[in-house]
Amino acid sequence: MGKLIDRLQDASRSGVYRSARADEILDAVKGSSLPVARIRYAGKELLLKSIAAALRFPAWFGQNWDALEDCLSDLPGKGYVLLFDHAKPGDDLGVLIDVLRSSAEFRAAHGKPFFAVFIDPSRTLPLPDLFGGK
Repeated sequence: MGKLIDRLQDASRSGVYRSARADEILDAVKGSSLPVARIRYAGKELLLKSIAAALRFPAWFGQNWDALEDCLSDLPGKGYVLLFDHAKPGDDLGVLIDVLRSSAEFRAAHGKPFFAVFIDPSRTLPLPDLFGGK
């Protein structure tokens, strides 16, 4: 798991990925300073609430895509790994991925790793693999 934690701590590799299994990622970050948030993908309203709760967004969070991008850009700390379970293709997923990519680029430019990983055992989401594990 050394290579995986090295990758997750490398801000230049920040982005939005897929992985078949969450346990390998959770094992890799165990004992590191990288916080992990597990988020169950659901409809937009519940999804935004789940992200806000997992990342402890401020009370002013507006429950919309623009506010999500603002809050992700303002997260304190040195880096983050977000794990999304049960995502299904659709318009909301596309918008979420765009917001997450933008946030990853912003945080990477500031030297802070940011990884959004969709757990996708069937490999159906149009995302690059986080690593070579199956």
